[in-house]
Amino acid sequence: MQTWEAIAARRNVREFSARPVLPAELDRILEAGRRAPSANNRQHRDFVLCTERDQLQALAQNWQWGRHVAGSAATVVVVVPVPATSRDAELDMFDAGQAVMAMMLAAADLGIGSGHASVGDQAQLRRLLGVPESHQGVCMVALGYPAGQPLAPLKKVDRRPFAEVVHRGKW
Repeated sequence: MQTWEAIAARRNVREFSARPVLPAELDRILEAGRRAPSANNRQHRDFVLCTERDQLQALAQNWQWGRHVAGSAATVVVVVPVPATSRDAELDMFDAGQAVMAMMLAAADLGIGSGHASVGDQAQLRRLLGVPESHQGVCMVALGYPAGQPLAPLKKVDRRPFAEVVHRGKW
């Protein structure tokens, strides 16, 4: 896909087919996250790639709206340092969001669906993934080929109208 096609086709996928995602495709998606912009080039984010079914099922229990993780081919957990200041927290969350969007667009470019979820239970995440006490999970990105309809540019976009969202020069 071209960049605009990936943007137009990307949607939250909550049901995945059984088709596996190839390791090279996962590496490309992770590389997109690694290359995402970072405030002051801090690069305070790490990615834990999970592909084992029992681990994915356990991750799906971490957050009330993360059930789709259980059926994914793979899920990336974005981890940042526990913030020392509110400024650190803001920068790291902003950077994590940029990495997530970069990964989701890279996935869409490959025809791979994605669905994001937050992280709820830090203790469970630490036990499951070995995340050190100095770090915390901030979000999960479930990946896999969509069950049913493949990714394609959406004809009807469920978003506020362009003219309502875009303000030129002033509100």
